[in-house]
Amino acid sequence: MSLAAPLAPAGRPAPERSATGDVANLGTYVCFGLAYVLGHGSAALSHGEAPVLDLPGWLPMALLGGGLALGTVQATRAALRAQRDTTDPAAVRTGQLLGVAWVTALAALFLVVTGLSAAVDHPDLPTLLWPTGSGFVVGLMYVAEGAARRNLLHYTLGTWLALTSTAALLVGTPGLYWVITVAGGGAYALATLLERRRLLAASRS
Repeated sequence: MSLAAPLAPAGRPAPERSATGDVANLGTYVCFGLAYVLGHGSAALSHGEAPVLDLPGWLPMALLGGGLALGTVQATRAALRAQRDTTDPAAVRTGQLLGVAWVTALAALFLVVTGLSAAVDHPDLPTLLWPTGSGFVVGLMYVAEGAARRNLLHYTLGTWLALTSTAALLVGTPGLYWVITVAGGGAYALATLLERRRLLAASRS
C-alpha cells in the first residue's frame, strides 16, 4: 500500500475518487420509466373513439408529471454526488453546464409548444406536442450527457427516445401514446437492467 494513500478513520485506504464524475442513472431510469408507463399508458387507455378506461383528463398528466418530477430529483442528486466524487475540475464544469442546459431545453420546449398552440388553431396540438416534444428534448439531452460522459448506454437510450418520440407524430392520437408507452417505457426498463449491471461491474473493478 502506498504511504501517500489517504486513510479512512478505520485505518483502511479511503475510496478512490473518480476522475470523470460518472453518474449512476439507476434511480432516474426507474422513475422516468414508471412515468412513461403510467402517464402515457393511462393516456393511451383513456383516449380514442372507444377508450378502455374512463379516466379524468388530468390523471394521465398528473401521473406523468409526478414520475418525471421524481426522476428529475433522482437525476439531480446523482449528478451532484458525481460532482462531489470527481477530482477533475473539467468534469465538474461539464456537469454544471449540462444542468443549465436542461433548464434551457425545457424552457425552449415550453415556449415552442405555447407559441405554436397560440398561433395555430388546432385544439389537439398541445396533446400532440407535449408528449412527443418532451421525449425529443429528453432524448437529445441524454445524447449530450452520454457523449460528454462517454456513457454509451445513456447515449443510446437518448437516441432511441428522440427518434421514437418524433416518429410517434406520424400516427396521431391516441396511437402516439401507445408508441411512446411501449417504445419509451420498454427502453427505460431495458436501460434499468443494463445500468444495474454496469454499476455492479464498476463496483467490482
